[in-house]
Amino acid sequence: MLPDRVWGVAQAVPPVLQDIVQRLPEPERVQLLERQQRLDALSTPQRDALLARVAVWDALPDAERDRRREAWQAWRALPDAERARMHEARTTYEALPLERRQALRQQFDALDANLRRGWLLGPAIGADWPRLHALLAQAPPSEHALLLSALRGLSTQGRNDLGVLAQRTAPEDRDALRQALLAQPVAARDGWLRRRVDP
Repeated sequence: MLPDRVWGVAQAVPPVLQDIVQRLPEPERVQLLERQQRLDALSTPQRDALLARVAVWDALPDAERDRRREAWQAWRALPDAERARMHEARTTYEALPLERRQALRQQFDALDANLRRGWLLGPAIGADWPRLHALLAQAPPSEHALLLSALRGLSTQGRNDLGVLAQRTAPEDRDALRQALLAQPVAARDGWLRRRVDP
Protein backbone atom coordinates (compact mmCIF):
# COMPACT_ATOMS: atom_id res chain seq x y z
CA MET A 1 0.00 0.00 0.00
CA LEU A 2 1.43 3.39 -1.00
CA PRO A 3 1.76 6.06 1.69
CA ASP A 4 -0.88 8.80 1.40
CA ARG A 5 1.84 11.40 0.67
CA VAL A 6 2.69 9.69 -2.64
CA TRP A 7 -0.70 8.33 -3.69
CA GLY A 8 -1.62 11.50 -5.57
CA VAL A 9 1.70 11.39 -7.41
CA ALA A 10 1.01 7.80 -8.44
CA GLN A 11 -2.26 8.93 -9.97
CA ALA A 12 -0.38 11.61 -11.96
CA VAL A 13 1.99 9.12 -13.61
CA PRO A 14 1.26 8.92 -17.34
CA PRO A 15 -1.07 6.00 -18.12
CA VAL A 16 1.53 4.32 -20.30
CA LEU A 17 3.84 4.07 -17.25
CA GLN A 18 1.29 3.26 -14.54
CA ASP A 19 1.38 -0.47 -15.22
CA ILE A 20 5.19 -0.50 -15.03
CA VAL A 21 5.17 1.52 -11.81
CA GLN A 22 2.62 -0.84 -10.24
CA ARG A 23 4.82 -3.87 -11.01
CA LEU A 24 7.85 -2.42 -9.20
CA PRO A 25 8.63 -3.77 -5.71
CA GLU A 26 7.03 -1.42 -3.18
CA PRO A 27 10.25 0.19 -1.84
CA GLU A 28 11.38 1.07 -5.37
CA ARG A 29 7.89 2.24 -6.34
CA VAL A 30 7.67 4.53 -3.31
CA GLN A 31 11.17 5.87 -3.98
CA LEU A 32 10.31 6.58 -7.63
CA LEU A 33 7.08 8.33 -6.76
CA GLU A 34 8.67 10.38 -3.97
CA ARG A 35 11.39 11.45 -6.41
CA GLN A 36 8.70 12.50 -8.91
CA GLN A 37 6.97 14.43 -6.15
CA ARG A 38 10.20 16.33 -5.40
CA LEU A 39 10.65 17.10 -9.10
CA ASP A 40 7.08 18.35 -9.42
CA ALA A 41 7.65 20.69 -6.46
CA LEU A 42 10.63 22.45 -8.08
CA SER A 43 10.24 26.07 -9.07
CA THR A 44 11.00 27.08 -12.66
CA PRO A 45 14.52 28.35 -11.80
CA GLN A 46 15.23 25.18 -9.83
CA ARG A 47 13.99 23.05 -12.73
CA ASP A 48 16.14 25.02 -15.20
CA ALA A 49 19.20 24.55 -12.96
CA LEU A 50 18.51 20.82 -12.75
CA LEU A 51 18.17 20.57 -16.54
CA ALA A 52 21.50 22.41 -16.92
CA ARG A 53 23.15 19.91 -14.56
CA VAL A 54 21.64 17.01 -16.53
CA ALA A 55 23.02 18.50 -19.77
CA VAL A 56 26.50 18.74 -18.21
CA TRP A 57 26.20 15.13 -17.02
CA ASP A 58 25.05 13.91 -20.43
CA ALA A 59 28.03 15.64 -22.08
CA LEU A 60 30.54 13.71 -19.97
CA PRO A 61 32.32 10.73 -21.54
CA ASP A 62 30.88 7.35 -20.53
CA ALA A 63 34.00 6.45 -18.55
CA GLU A 64 33.74 9.62 -16.46
CA ARG A 65 30.04 9.06 -15.80
CA ASP A 66 30.83 5.49 -14.73
CA ARG A 67 33.59 6.73 -12.40
CA ARG A 68 31.34 9.32 -10.79
CA ARG A 69 28.42 6.90 -10.49
CA GLU A 70 30.66 4.34 -8.79
CA ALA A 71 31.94 6.98 -6.37
CA TRP A 72 28.40 8.13 -5.55
CA GLN A 73 27.19 4.57 -4.95
CA ALA A 74 30.22 3.89 -2.75
CA TRP A 75 29.53 7.10 -0.79
CA ARG A 76 25.91 6.09 -0.20
CA ALA A 77 27.02 2.69 1.07
CA LEU A 78 29.35 4.13 3.72
CA PRO A 79 28.28 4.10 7.36
CA ASP A 80 27.46 7.53 8.80
CA ALA A 81 30.58 7.54 10.99
CA GLU A 82 32.84 7.07 7.97
CA ARG A 83 31.00 9.77 6.03
CA ALA A 84 31.60 12.11 8.96
CA ARG A 85 35.31 11.26 8.95
CA MET A 86 35.44 11.98 5.23
CA HIS A 87 33.70 15.34 5.69
CA GLU A 88 36.31 16.24 8.31
CA ALA A 89 39.12 15.13 6.01
CA ARG A 90 37.71 17.23 3.17
CA THR A 91 37.49 20.29 5.43
CA THR A 92 41.12 19.75 6.49
CA TYR A 93 42.18 19.23 2.86
CA GLU A 94 40.41 22.39 1.66
CA ALA A 95 42.16 24.42 4.37
CA LEU A 96 45.59 23.42 3.05
CA PRO A 97 47.58 25.75 0.79
CA LEU A 98 46.94 25.20 -2.92
CA GLU A 99 50.43 23.78 -3.53
CA ARG A 100 49.96 21.15 -0.81
CA ARG A 101 46.53 20.16 -2.17
CA GLN A 102 47.99 19.81 -5.67
CA ALA A 103 50.85 17.67 -4.36
CA LEU A 104 48.44 15.38 -2.51
CA ARG A 105 46.25 15.12 -5.62
CA GLN A 106 49.25 14.16 -7.75
CA GLN A 107 50.31 11.61 -5.15
CA PHE A 108 46.83 10.04 -5.16
CA ASP A 109 46.58 10.08 -8.97
CA ALA A 110 49.95 8.29 -9.16
CA LEU A 111 48.59 5.31 -7.18
CA ASP A 112 47.67 2.13 -8.99
CA ALA A 113 44.03 2.25 -10.16
CA ASN A 114 43.07 -0.67 -7.87
CA LEU A 115 44.49 1.14 -4.86
CA ARG A 116 42.60 4.33 -5.75
CA ARG A 117 39.37 2.32 -6.04
CA GLY A 118 40.01 0.85 -2.60
CA TRP A 119 39.62 4.33 -1.09
CA LEU A 120 36.02 4.35 -2.33
CA LEU A 121 35.34 1.93 0.52
CA GLY A 122 36.03 4.63 3.10
CA PRO A 123 38.95 5.66 5.27
CA ALA A 124 39.24 2.50 7.37
CA ILE A 125 39.05 -0.10 4.62
CA GLY A 126 40.78 2.19 2.12
CA ALA A 127 43.86 2.38 4.32
CA ASP A 128 43.94 -1.42 4.58
CA TRP A 129 43.02 -2.09 0.95
CA PRO A 130 46.57 -2.80 -0.31
CA ARG A 131 46.76 -5.80 2.06
CA LEU A 132 43.13 -6.91 1.68
CA HIS A 133 42.82 -6.53 -2.07
CA ALA A 134 44.30 -9.96 -2.84
CA LEU A 135 41.65 -11.62 -0.66
CA LEU A 136 38.65 -9.63 -1.82
CA ALA A 137 39.29 -8.86 -5.48
CA GLN A 138 37.98 -12.21 -6.71
CA ALA A 139 35.04 -12.48 -4.33
CA PRO A 140 31.78 -13.03 -6.21
CA PRO A 141 29.61 -9.89 -6.47
CA SER A 142 26.93 -11.60 -4.37
CA GLU A 143 29.35 -11.56 -1.40
CA HIS A 144 30.56 -7.96 -1.68
CA ALA A 145 28.05 -6.35 0.70
CA LEU A 146 28.49 -9.12 3.27
CA LEU A 147 32.29 -8.88 3.09
CA LEU A 148 32.28 -5.10 3.42
CA SER A 149 30.02 -5.37 6.44
CA ALA A 150 32.39 -7.94 7.96
CA LEU A 151 35.41 -5.72 7.31
CA ARG A 152 33.72 -2.70 8.86
CA GLY A 153 32.90 -4.81 11.92
CA LEU A 154 36.54 -5.76 12.48
CA SER A 155 38.87 -3.80 14.68
CA THR A 156 42.02 -2.25 13.22
CA GLN A 157 43.95 -5.24 14.59
CA GLY A 158 41.43 -7.60 13.00
CA ARG A 159 41.87 -5.99 9.59
CA ASN A 160 45.67 -6.11 10.08
CA ASP A 161 45.45 -9.82 10.89
CA LEU A 162 43.21 -10.46 7.90
CA GLY A 163 45.70 -8.64 5.70
CA VAL A 164 48.51 -10.88 6.99
CA LEU A 165 46.40 -13.99 6.33
CA ALA A 166 45.47 -12.76 2.86
CA GLN A 167 49.17 -12.47 1.99
CA ARG A 168 49.99 -15.87 3.50
CA THR A 169 47.13 -17.65 1.76
CA ALA A 170 47.61 -19.14 -1.68
CA PRO A 171 45.25 -17.68 -4.32
CA GLU A 172 43.38 -20.98 -4.69
CA ASP A 173 42.70 -21.04 -0.92
CA ARG A 174 41.44 -17.47 -0.51
CA ASP A 175 37.82 -18.35 -1.16
CA ALA A 176 37.95 -20.80 1.74
CA LEU A 177 39.49 -18.11 3.97
CA ARG A 178 36.67 -15.67 3.09
CA GLN A 179 34.03 -18.31 3.77
CA ALA A 180 35.64 -19.26 7.08
CA LEU A 181 35.73 -15.60 8.15
CA LEU A 182 32.07 -15.07 7.29
CA ALA A 183 31.11 -18.28 9.11
CA GLN A 184 32.45 -16.89 12.41
CA PRO A 185 30.04 -15.11 14.75
CA VAL A 186 30.51 -11.35 14.35
CA ALA A 187 31.78 -10.86 17.91
CA ALA A 188 34.30 -13.70 17.53
CA ARG A 189 35.93 -12.66 14.23
CA ASP A 190 38.73 -10.53 15.70
CA GLY A 191 39.78 -13.31 18.08
CA TRP A 192 39.53 -15.95 15.37
CA LEU A 193 41.82 -13.91 13.09
CA ARG A 194 44.30 -13.25 15.92
CA ARG A 195 44.55 -17.00 16.66
CA ARG A 196 45.08 -17.79 12.97
CA VAL A 197 47.91 -15.23 12.68
CA ASP A 198 49.57 -15.98 16.02
CA PRO A 199 48.60 -19.50 17.14
